[in-house]
Amino acid sequence: MSLSDLAPTTSPKQLPWLVAGQEFPPLQQAWDHTDPAPGLLAAGDTLDVETLTRAYSHGIFPWFSHGQPVLWWSPDPRMVLHTRNFKLHRSLRKAIVHFANDPQCEIRIDTAFQQVIEACSGSPRPGQSGTWIVPSMQASYLALHRAGWAHSVETWVDGELIGGLYCVNLGTMVFGESMFAHQTDASKIALAALVCFCRANSIEMIDCQQNTSHLAFLGAGEISRNEFSDHLRRHVAHNAPFWHFDFRYWDEILTTAPRMALKIS
Repeated sequence: MSLSDLAPTTSPKQLPWLVAGQEFPPLQQAWDHTDPAPGLLAAGDTLDVETLTRAYSHGIFPWFSHGQPVLWWSPDPRMVLHTRNFKLHRSLRKAIVHFANDPQCEIRIDTAFQQVIEACSGSPRPGQSGTWIVPSMQASYLALHRAGWAHSVETWVDGELIGGLYCVNLGTMVFGESMFAHQTDASKIALAALVCFCRANSIEMIDCQQNTSHLAFLGAGEISRNEFSDHLRRHVAHNAPFWHFDFRYWDEILTTAPRMALKIS
Protein backbone atom coordinates (compact mmCIF):
# COMPACT_ATOMS: atom_id res chain seq x y z
CA MET A 1 0.00 0.00 0.00
CA SER A 2 1.22 3.49 -0.85
CA LEU A 3 0.92 6.25 1.72
CA SER A 4 -0.72 8.36 -0.97
CA ASP A 5 -3.70 6.00 -0.75
CA LEU A 6 -4.22 6.81 2.91
CA ALA A 7 -5.94 10.10 3.66
CA PRO A 8 -6.74 11.10 7.24
CA THR A 9 -10.48 10.72 6.55
CA THR A 10 -10.50 7.49 4.51
CA SER A 11 -11.90 5.42 7.38
CA PRO A 12 -14.43 6.16 10.15
CA LYS A 13 -12.33 4.07 12.54
CA GLN A 14 -10.77 6.33 15.14
CA LEU A 15 -7.07 6.50 15.90
CA PRO A 16 -5.57 7.57 19.22
CA TRP A 17 -4.16 11.09 18.92
CA LEU A 18 -0.83 11.53 20.69
CA VAL A 19 0.45 14.72 22.27
CA ALA A 20 3.97 15.38 23.55
CA GLY A 21 4.89 13.12 26.46
CA GLN A 22 1.88 10.83 26.09
CA GLU A 23 2.43 7.07 26.15
CA PHE A 24 1.80 5.06 23.00
CA PRO A 25 -1.22 2.75 23.02
CA PRO A 26 -0.63 -1.00 23.37
CA LEU A 27 0.71 -2.54 20.17
CA GLN A 28 -2.26 -4.91 20.06
CA GLN A 29 -4.45 -1.90 19.24
CA ALA A 30 -2.77 -1.42 15.85
CA TRP A 31 -5.08 -1.87 12.89
CA ASP A 32 -5.15 -5.40 11.49
CA HIS A 33 -5.64 -6.89 8.01
CA THR A 34 -9.35 -6.06 8.06
CA ASP A 35 -8.60 -2.33 8.31
CA PRO A 36 -7.53 0.00 5.48
CA ALA A 37 -3.97 0.38 6.85
CA PRO A 38 -2.76 -2.71 8.73
CA GLY A 39 -0.18 -1.83 11.37
CA LEU A 40 -1.34 1.76 11.89
CA LEU A 41 -1.32 2.45 15.62
CA ALA A 42 -1.75 6.16 16.30
CA ALA A 43 -1.54 9.68 14.90
CA GLY A 44 -0.28 12.95 16.28
CA ASP A 45 1.73 16.08 15.64
CA THR A 46 4.87 15.42 17.70
CA LEU A 47 8.15 14.14 16.22
CA ASP A 48 10.77 15.17 18.77
CA VAL A 49 13.80 13.16 19.89
CA GLU A 50 12.20 11.90 23.10
CA THR A 51 9.08 10.68 21.28
CA LEU A 52 11.13 9.01 18.56
CA THR A 53 13.41 7.13 20.93
CA ARG A 54 10.44 6.01 23.01
CA ALA A 55 8.66 4.83 19.88
CA TYR A 56 11.61 2.84 18.56
CA SER A 57 12.20 1.21 21.95
CA HIS A 58 8.69 -0.26 21.63
CA GLY A 59 8.97 -1.23 17.96
CA ILE A 60 6.97 1.74 16.67
CA PHE A 61 8.06 3.99 13.80
CA PRO A 62 6.68 7.06 11.99
CA TRP A 63 5.63 6.94 8.33
CA PHE A 64 3.51 9.62 6.68
CA SER A 65 3.28 11.83 3.61
CA HIS A 66 2.72 15.50 2.84
CA GLY A 67 -0.60 16.71 4.22
CA GLN A 68 -0.90 13.95 6.81
CA PRO A 69 -0.35 14.04 10.57
CA VAL A 70 2.49 12.02 12.05
CA LEU A 71 1.34 8.41 11.64
CA TRP A 72 2.78 5.75 13.95
CA TRP A 73 3.05 2.11 12.87
CA SER A 74 3.65 -1.32 14.37
CA PRO A 75 3.13 -3.89 11.59
CA ASP A 76 2.54 -7.58 12.17
CA PRO A 77 4.43 -9.44 10.81
CA ARG A 78 7.65 -7.41 10.85
CA MET A 79 10.37 -7.55 8.20
CA VAL A 80 13.82 -8.00 9.75
CA LEU A 81 17.29 -8.99 8.65
CA HIS A 82 19.04 -11.39 10.99
CA THR A 83 22.62 -10.38 10.36
CA ARG A 84 23.73 -14.03 10.26
CA ASN A 85 21.28 -14.56 7.36
CA PHE A 86 22.62 -11.82 5.09
CA LYS A 87 22.96 -13.22 1.57
CA LEU A 88 26.18 -12.19 -0.11
CA HIS A 89 25.37 -13.02 -3.71
CA ARG A 90 28.29 -13.59 -6.04
CA SER A 91 27.94 -10.32 -7.94
CA LEU A 92 27.78 -8.28 -4.74
CA ARG A 93 30.74 -10.12 -3.25
CA LYS A 94 32.74 -9.30 -6.37
CA ALA A 95 31.74 -5.64 -6.09
CA ILE A 96 32.72 -5.51 -2.41
CA VAL A 97 36.10 -7.14 -2.97
CA HIS A 98 36.80 -4.61 -5.74
CA PHE A 99 35.58 -1.76 -3.52
CA ALA A 100 37.63 -2.89 -0.52
CA ASN A 101 40.82 -3.17 -2.57
CA ASP A 102 40.52 0.20 -4.26
CA PRO A 103 42.32 2.91 -2.25
CA GLN A 104 39.91 5.50 -3.67
CA CYS A 105 36.92 3.72 -2.11
CA GLU A 106 35.92 3.82 1.53
CA ILE A 107 33.09 3.32 3.96
CA ARG A 108 32.52 6.26 6.27
CA ILE A 109 30.11 6.53 9.18
CA ASP A 110 28.35 9.71 10.29
CA THR A 111 30.37 12.13 8.15
CA ALA A 112 27.48 13.22 5.91
CA PHE A 113 24.23 12.34 7.67
CA GLN A 114 22.27 15.27 6.26
CA GLN A 115 23.46 14.55 2.71
CA VAL A 116 22.43 10.91 3.10
CA ILE A 117 18.91 11.62 4.33
CA GLU A 118 18.40 14.26 1.65
CA ALA A 119 19.56 11.81 -1.02
CA CYS A 120 17.24 9.14 0.37
CA SER A 121 14.38 11.61 0.22
CA GLY A 122 15.04 12.26 -3.47
CA SER A 123 15.35 8.60 -4.47
CA PRO A 124 12.37 7.17 -6.42
CA ARG A 125 10.59 4.19 -4.86
CA PRO A 126 8.70 1.50 -6.81
CA GLY A 127 4.97 2.00 -6.43
CA GLN A 128 5.31 5.39 -4.74
CA SER A 129 4.72 8.72 -6.41
CA GLY A 130 6.34 10.80 -3.67
CA THR A 131 8.49 10.51 -0.57
CA TRP A 132 7.69 9.85 3.05
CA ILE A 133 10.96 11.53 4.07
CA VAL A 134 9.28 14.93 4.16
CA PRO A 135 11.09 18.03 5.49
CA SER A 136 9.73 17.59 9.03
CA MET A 137 10.94 13.98 9.01
CA GLN A 138 14.40 15.06 7.82
CA ALA A 139 14.65 17.71 10.54
CA SER A 140 13.58 15.25 13.24
CA TYR A 141 16.08 12.57 12.24
CA LEU A 142 18.84 15.14 11.96
CA ALA A 143 18.06 16.08 15.57
CA LEU A 144 18.06 12.37 16.44
CA HIS A 145 21.48 12.06 14.78
CA ARG A 146 22.85 15.02 16.71
CA ALA A 147 21.59 13.36 19.90
CA GLY A 148 23.57 10.23 19.02
CA TRP A 149 20.70 7.88 18.14
CA ALA A 150 20.70 8.00 14.33
CA HIS A 151 23.64 7.13 12.07
CA SER A 152 24.62 7.11 8.42
CA VAL A 153 26.70 4.47 6.64
CA GLU A 154 28.22 6.06 3.55
CA THR A 155 29.79 4.74 0.35
CA TRP A 156 32.50 7.08 -0.96
CA VAL A 157 34.51 6.89 -4.20
CA ASP A 158 37.17 9.45 -5.12
CA GLY A 159 35.88 11.77 -2.42
CA GLU A 160 32.29 11.60 -3.73
CA LEU A 161 29.31 10.27 -1.81
CA ILE A 162 27.73 7.73 -4.19
CA GLY A 163 25.42 5.80 -1.88
CA GLY A 164 24.47 5.09 1.68
CA LEU A 165 21.81 4.51 4.27
CA TYR A 166 20.67 5.87 7.60
CA CYS A 167 19.42 4.00 10.62
CA VAL A 168 18.54 4.28 14.31
CA ASN A 169 20.47 2.48 17.04
CA LEU A 170 19.22 1.71 20.55
CA GLY A 171 21.41 -0.61 22.59
CA THR A 172 22.26 -3.61 20.41
CA MET A 173 19.32 -3.10 18.09
CA VAL A 174 19.51 -1.34 14.72
CA PHE A 175 16.48 -0.01 12.85
CA GLY A 176 17.09 0.51 9.14
CA GLU A 177 15.36 3.49 7.60
CA SER A 178 16.26 4.19 3.97
CA MET A 179 19.00 3.76 1.35
CA PHE A 180 20.07 5.51 -1.83
CA ALA A 181 22.50 4.84 -4.67
CA HIS A 182 23.94 7.11 -7.32
CA GLN A 183 25.98 4.25 -8.76
CA THR A 184 25.32 0.53 -9.17
CA ASP A 185 25.58 -1.45 -5.91
CA ALA A 186 26.44 1.64 -3.84
CA SER A 187 23.52 1.16 -1.42
CA LYS A 188 24.07 -2.61 -1.25
CA ILE A 189 27.71 -2.03 -0.32
CA ALA A 190 26.57 0.31 2.45
CA LEU A 191 24.10 -2.31 3.70
CA ALA A 192 26.80 -4.98 3.59
CA ALA A 193 29.07 -2.68 5.60
CA LEU A 194 26.28 -2.20 8.15
CA VAL A 195 25.88 -5.97 8.42
CA CYS A 196 29.64 -6.30 8.99
CA PHE A 197 29.54 -3.57 11.64
CA CYS A 198 26.61 -5.28 13.36
CA ARG A 199 28.24 -8.71 13.35
CA ALA A 200 31.48 -7.27 14.73
CA ASN A 201 29.50 -5.59 17.54
CA SER A 202 27.22 -8.55 18.41
CA ILE A 203 24.11 -6.97 16.88
CA GLU A 204 21.90 -9.81 15.73
CA MET A 205 19.04 -8.04 13.98
CA ILE A 206 18.36 -5.08 11.70
CA ASP A 207 14.75 -3.94 11.55
CA CYS A 208 13.56 -3.46 7.97
CA GLN A 209 9.96 -2.48 8.82
CA GLN A 210 8.32 -3.27 5.47
CA ASN A 211 8.48 -6.41 3.32
CA THR A 212 10.17 -5.75 -0.03
CA SER A 213 11.51 -8.18 -2.62
CA HIS A 214 14.84 -6.33 -2.58
CA LEU A 215 15.36 -6.96 1.14
CA ALA A 216 14.13 -10.55 0.86
CA PHE A 217 16.71 -11.13 -1.90
CA LEU A 218 19.41 -10.04 0.55
CA GLY A 219 18.20 -12.38 3.30
CA ALA A 220 15.52 -10.49 5.22
CA GLY A 221 12.35 -12.23 6.34
CA GLU A 222 9.23 -11.75 8.42
CA ILE A 223 8.72 -12.48 12.11
CA SER A 224 5.70 -11.88 14.32
CA ARG A 225 5.20 -8.65 16.22
CA ASN A 226 5.45 -10.58 19.50
CA GLU A 227 8.79 -12.11 18.51
CA PHE A 228 10.08 -8.69 17.45
CA SER A 229 8.93 -7.11 20.73
CA ASP A 230 10.61 -9.85 22.75
CA HIS A 231 13.87 -9.22 20.91
CA LEU A 232 13.63 -5.49 21.60
CA ARG A 233 13.09 -6.03 25.31
CA ARG A 234 16.27 -8.09 25.47
CA HIS A 235 18.48 -5.73 23.48
CA VAL A 236 17.54 -2.02 23.60
CA ALA A 237 18.79 -1.59 27.17
CA HIS A 238 22.31 -2.82 26.34
CA ASN A 239 25.22 -0.46 25.78
CA ALA A 240 25.31 0.88 22.23
CA PRO A 241 28.46 0.31 20.15
CA PHE A 242 30.92 2.98 19.07
CA TRP A 243 30.00 3.85 15.49
CA HIS A 244 32.99 3.64 13.19
CA PHE A 245 33.99 1.31 10.37
CA ASP A 246 37.15 -0.75 10.69
CA PHE A 247 38.41 -2.20 7.40
CA ARG A 248 38.74 -5.59 9.10
CA TYR A 249 34.96 -5.71 9.51
CA TRP A 250 34.74 -6.89 5.89
CA ASP A 251 36.06 -10.24 7.16
CA GLU A 252 32.63 -10.77 8.74
CA ILE A 253 31.13 -11.56 5.32
CA LEU A 254 34.09 -12.24 3.03
CA THR A 255 35.42 -15.78 3.20
CA THR A 256 38.82 -14.53 2.03
CA ALA A 257 39.86 -11.18 3.47
CA PRO A 258 41.20 -8.65 0.94
CA ARG A 259 44.95 -8.18 1.31
CA MET A 260 45.80 -4.56 1.73
CA ALA A 261 46.73 -2.03 4.39
CA LEU A 262 44.17 -1.40 7.08
CA LYS A 263 41.89 1.57 6.47
CA ILE A 264 39.83 3.04 9.27
CA SER A 265 37.09 5.63 8.71
